[in-house]
Amino acid sequence: MIYNDFQGMKISALGMGNMRLPTTDGNDAHIDEERVAKMIDTAMKNGVNYYDTAWGYHSGQSEIVVGKVLKNYPRESFYLATKFPGYDNSNMPKVKEIFEKQLEKCQVEYFDFYLFHNVCESNIDDYLDPKFGIFEYLYEQKKNGRIRHLGFSAHGNYSTMKRFLDAYGEHMEFCQIQLNYLDWKFQDAEKKVQLLNEYGIPTLVMEPVRGGRLASLSDEDNALLKSLRPDESIAAWAFRFVQSLPNIVTVLSGMSNDEQVADNLKTFSERKPLSDKEMAVLMSIADKMIAENALPCTACRYCTSHCPQQLDIPNLLALYNEHYLTRGGFIAPMALSALPQEKQPSSCIGCRSCEAVCPQQIKISEAMSDFTKRLQ
Repeated sequence: MIYNDFQGMKISALGMGNMRLPTTDGNDAHIDEERVAKMIDTAMKNGVNYYDTAWGYHSGQSEIVVGKVLKNYPRESFYLATKFPGYDNSNMPKVKEIFEKQLEKCQVEYFDFYLFHNVCESNIDDYLDPKFGIFEYLYEQKKNGRIRHLGFSAHGNYSTMKRFLDAYGEHMEFCQIQLNYLDWKFQDAEKKVQLLNEYGIPTLVMEPVRGGRLASLSDEDNALLKSLRPDESIAAWAFRFVQSLPNIVTVLSGMSNDEQVADNLKTFSERKPLSDKEMAVLMSIADKMIAENALPCTACRYCTSHCPQQLDIPNLLALYNEHYLTRGGFIAPMALSALPQEKQPSSCIGCRSCEAVCPQQIKISEAMSDFTKRLQ
């Protein structure tokens, strides 16, 4: 196992995410504890010391099972991370109640890493609202030693992350973002990493293979990568991309079976960063995936001045591209939830006034209609 430095600690470069654990009958809440115990034991024996869970994972059962399994190991042998579930705005007044319950569920007296979960457009106002006292409470727990390191995760856009950092950045010790070679451009991950570097905040990586999307490429792309590194798995290329970036603390992988554990342990047994040529090949694969699946909106905004509904069409098309390329997911619905009903894609009346001035000749009205159907 290779390790990265974080405030004098050695953190395993591979962290175990516990959002996609094996289940007994296909029910997300029914975690197969025996298989999870075996997976964690293999990870521990091979040097993995970072374990990430959250209040909502596996319908609330992930924290319980992970805490139960890790109880079999010395407390100083692992770092445990969980999060305040602000992705659900109804939780905002319950920070003390939830934090105390999390300690109980995980059977620990402190959390090594604790995060504001999923800072995004739909919850940023509440996270920053002093009436909920979320930062104040969590910072107090850090001073009391029940949180060793305080940070945040974000699926929000650049400007939302900047608002959060402008408010609390001086107290944030790390940030967890979706980072992979597809989202380097597609979700402005490069710009987000630069923002974190400006604040001197190290990065933790989630979705390095984009929920498995980057482990299943076209036959042509598979052959190209295999010609460059015959002994490397396709999924490993996504991890090697992240290994090639500076200021990365750990890379979380949501492992679901023994085979994924074994493959990831092999990948993280040594550093093999990408050469300039290999990096260029990955970027070309990402560019092709985007070009084949995304509408070519350049955000010129000619369309917005011609929309009788005053829709933010470039933003809606960006969310449509995300939803289409991801084949669903929660990011687009989450961002849309922050918009009033009259600004949703369903508010498009199909007048095509925007299309008359679109330099890219995008069939915007058809995209809005399709987007509305995909969200139902």
